[in-house]
Amino acid sequence: MSSVKLSGVRKSFGTIEVIKGVDLDIEAKEFVVFVGPSGCGKSTLLRMIAGLEAISDGELEIGGQRMNDVDPSKRGVAMVFQTYALYPHMTVRENMGFALRFAKVPKDEIARQVEHAARILALEPLLDRYPKQLSGGQRQRVAIGRAIVRQPEVFLFDEPLSNLDAELRVHMRIELARLHKELQTTIIYVTHDQVEAMTLADKIVVLRDGIVEQTGRPLDLYDDPANQFVAGFIGSPRMNFIAAKVVEKSPAGIVVSLPQFADVRLTLPITTAEVGEDVTLGVRPEHFGAAGAGAADLNVEIDVAEHLGTTSYVYARTDGDPLIIEREDSRHEDSAENITVSIDPDKTYLFDHQGRRLR
Repeated sequence: MSSVKLSGVRKSFGTIEVIKGVDLDIEAKEFVVFVGPSGCGKSTLLRMIAGLEAISDGELEIGGQRMNDVDPSKRGVAMVFQTYALYPHMTVRENMGFALRFAKVPKDEIARQVEHAARILALEPLLDRYPKQLSGGQRQRVAIGRAIVRQPEVFLFDEPLSNLDAELRVHMRIELARLHKELQTTIIYVTHDQVEAMTLADKIVVLRDGIVEQTGRPLDLYDDPANQFVAGFIGSPRMNFIAAKVVEKSPAGIVVSLPQFADVRLTLPITTAEVGEDVTLGVRPEHFGAAGAGAADLNVEIDVAEHLGTTSYVYARTDGDPLIIEREDSRHEDSAENITVSIDPDKTYLFDHQGRRLR
C-alpha cells in the first residue's frame, strides 16, 4: 500500500486562498482522518489528493511518485463520496463492476473481484437488486464496494456517513474499522464529526481555515491539545473554558483568579504567563472533582441535567457559556439545585488571549 506526502500544498480560487500551505506525511496502511468545522478546507484537500481539484502550489506524492499533474484515474486512488452516486438503472453487481468494465477488464475477472468485495461487505444476497431496493446503509456499502473492486493504493472517503441515521452511523463506523483491518490499505477520511475521528483514526489531522492546527493520535490530541481551538474541538462534550487572570507568581508557578466565581484563586504549575495577563482556563467535564478534592472549589447552580444512565452531564449556570460537569451515578432532578465541585490544577489547561497553549 502507498504512503501519501503533501509538501507546502496550497489551493486558491481566484484571489481566495482556501488551503494555506499544508505539510503532511501519511504512512502506508494508516487510517488518517481530516477533521474540522464546515468550510475549513478538509474536503478540498481530499479532492486535491484525488486529482479532482488542481494544486495551486506545492507537491503531492503518492507511493513516492509526484502526482500533481497525473490524471485522477492513474493515481491509484478510489473515492467514496457523501452521496452514494449509484446508477439507478444498474444492479448492485453492475454498479460495483462498472469501473472495471469501463477499463475493459475481462468479464471473469470483474465477476471475481465483485464477488470478493461483496463477501467482505456482506452484499452477496443483494447483488441482483437495484439501488431503490436498498436501505441507506446498504447503498453506502455498495459505494464502498465499488471502490474496493478497483484495488486502489489509497481509499478516500468524503463524509460517507453524514446521510445516515444515528444508529446506522455507529454500525457503519464499526464496518469501516473492520474493513481497514481486513484490507490493510491506506485510508484518508474526511468528517466534521470528531466522534467519528476519535473512534476510527490512527492519526487525526485537525484543520481550521485551510491550516493544519495539530496532527497526532486521537488520545494524544485529547490529552495534549496544542491550542484552545483543538482543545475545544476534540472531545464530547466539549472542554469548558473559564475566563481567568494571572494575579501573581509563586515558587509553584502562577496564581490565577476566576472572576466568574467570586475571584476563586488557583495555583497552576505554569511559568510562561505574566502577572496581569488575561488567560483562559480549560477543564474537561470529567475532570471536575467532588467538593474539597481539589485545590479550588466552585459553587454553581444547575441549569439543566442530562441523564445518560450511569453518567449525567450537568450544565451549570454562569455569566458566560454554561459549565459542563460530568457526574457519575448521579440523579440531579432539581434544575435549581446548587452543587460544589473542585478543580485539580494538574488536570487543567491554560491558554493566552490568542488561544495559544501556555505550559
